[in-house]
Amino acid sequence: MKKKKVNLRDLDPKEHQGEHSHDDGHNHSSAAEVSNFKTYLPAIFSFLMLITGIAIDYFDTFPFFRGWVRIIWYTVAYIPVGFPVIKEGWNSIRNGDFFTEFFLMSIATLGAFAIGEYPEGVAVMLFYAVGELFQNAAVNRAKGNIKALLDARPDEALVYRNGDFVSVNPETVEIGERIQVRVGEKIPLDGILLSEKASLNTAAITGESKPDTIAKSEKIYAGSINLDGVIEVKTTKEFKDSSIARILDMVQNATARKSKTELFIRKFAGIYTPIVVFLAIGLTFLPYFFVDDYVFRDWLYRALIFLVISCPCALVISIPLGYFGGLGAASRNGILFKGASFLDAITKVNTVVMDKTGTVTKGVFKIKEVVNKSAFAEAEFMQYLMAMEEQSTHPIAKAITEYKADGADFEATEVSEVAGKGLKGTVNGKQVLVGNKALMVSNGIEVPSETDTIVESIVMVAIDKKFAGYVTIADELKEDAHQAIKQIREAGISKIIMLSGDKDSITQKVSKELNIDWAKGGLLPEDKLTEVEELKKKPDTTVAFMGDGINDAPVLAASNVGIAMGGLGSDVAIETADVIIQTDQPSKIATAVKIGRSTRKIVWQNIGLAFGVKIIVLIPGAGGLATMWEAVFADVGVALLAIFNAVRLQKMKWG
Repeated sequence: MKKKKVNLRDLDPKEHQGEHSHDDGHNHSSAAEVSNFKTYLPAIFSFLMLITGIAIDYFDTFPFFRGWVRIIWYTVAYIPVGFPVIKEGWNSIRNGDFFTEFFLMSIATLGAFAIGEYPEGVAVMLFYAVGELFQNAAVNRAKGNIKALLDARPDEALVYRNGDFVSVNPETVEIGERIQVRVGEKIPLDGILLSEKASLNTAAITGESKPDTIAKSEKIYAGSINLDGVIEVKTTKEFKDSSIARILDMVQNATARKSKTELFIRKFAGIYTPIVVFLAIGLTFLPYFFVDDYVFRDWLYRALIFLVISCPCALVISIPLGYFGGLGAASRNGILFKGASFLDAITKVNTVVMDKTGTVTKGVFKIKEVVNKSAFAEAEFMQYLMAMEEQSTHPIAKAITEYKADGADFEATEVSEVAGKGLKGTVNGKQVLVGNKALMVSNGIEVPSETDTIVESIVMVAIDKKFAGYVTIADELKEDAHQAIKQIREAGISKIIMLSGDKDSITQKVSKELNIDWAKGGLLPEDKLTEVEELKKKPDTTVAFMGDGINDAPVLAASNVGIAMGGLGSDVAIETADVIIQTDQPSKIATAVKIGRSTRKIVWQNIGLAFGVKIIVLIPGAGGLATMWEAVFADVGVALLAIFNAVRLQKMKWG
């Protein structure tokens, strides 16, 4: 059973770009209303003709409304809704696909005309056409969020060239160029903020409607809208690699990746439809050999009813629509599924394995505590430490140099690195050592025993061969980290595990703080992969792995469902994963599971509804106890109910 393929290009607001770059004075809202009216006009015309014809038949007030006049009247009523369906069925036959719903409807309604049941023939085709209109409206509504993303695609970029900002196509801007973004405009490319600060609407990227404040030198993403003041950005990616382009590509590709249920129904319809046709033929002719008072017209009428009831419209329409609604609902919540198959897969997950750094923590080191044991004031002690760390590119060094210390900056000279231990050099004529305990011990410096119980990363300082103090460095938990674990458990996930490359003591501390079932630190990427593979071998275990770094890519690929952090996560992790969390919030995992379950529930409700009603009406229809009107309800009525049920996904809320 084939349906017309949804073409996402139809949603592209740039398709006819260039013709009206200014306000052309047209009322586009009115134009849309006229377009919608034209869409429904054939069905309205057929309905009025049908109702009028039935009224004349019933009251028998016009004697001339008989014979050819009556046939022509109902034929005129039939053509506006019937001709497009017959044409579609004929095109399908020419392409080698005989058994489509268009073919079934054409045979059933033309057959009704052949035996003189003109009103019923028109009614069946009219209600089928109305069902198609409702289906298209529902699909368009489900695609609304994708259209919003397409609308978020920037049209131009103001780039600094030859001493001035000029408007160009974003695709022509190179990495490292400076662009300007005015108030209300979209950020055209990913980059680094050059201005002091920016207030951005990032709804197209993250699904979050509240403004996001970005500070100088922080990352900024294409598709965000500048809310306050003119800002400047240094580009870090080409347009084709920007966040908004990547999202569009993933969402559009997601519609092409069908779930197993959807694929099964399509295969089922391809087998089911020809069987129905041959059963209808049998129902028409076989009773001749078994029934004494066989009347061809009566058995043909029963066969036509059988055809209408059996049409698998409700299944073929509502199931893809259900999954499309699920994908759309997820996108609105800042979650991108790379296909309907992953909406199904996430419902089966019972074990969540997560990375630590960048996943449940911010991935940004901060000074947690400064312990000064020297004769210097704390600010001066930190000046010695910062002077040394300015010579290093390590993330911990960056955290230390961000410390605000009073007084003039010190300068370090003769700095050398001691492999695996730290730095040694001279500051203000004093010999300074900065590093771990091994560096201190190797230089004969006594370290206080209190440092042995510190779990966080620790940087020790010695000045002129005396222990001067230390600072502890820690990564911060994300704001919703505790909430994430709580909600994952509430979603019915039985086991939560943490696997990290960070040292085991830190991993265990974070794990205990978050109430995670089991944790292991100090792992290389291949170690994480081994752990996940072992988990997958356990019976009835379906694993989702959540990570953000390049080192997580192998595990994301190996897990049953790979979930990547889309904001701060690496491109490799995002490309490998099956689900992308655009907001970088681990609590979105529970939302993703809930959306998957809601989608699956609605899909199976529609399958049960379609089969249940058809079976109930099919048996009396074949026995001559049901008319074409009951057949219309069993087919089009159930299809409409299934569509309305699928549309519910677009209004659901998942906390």
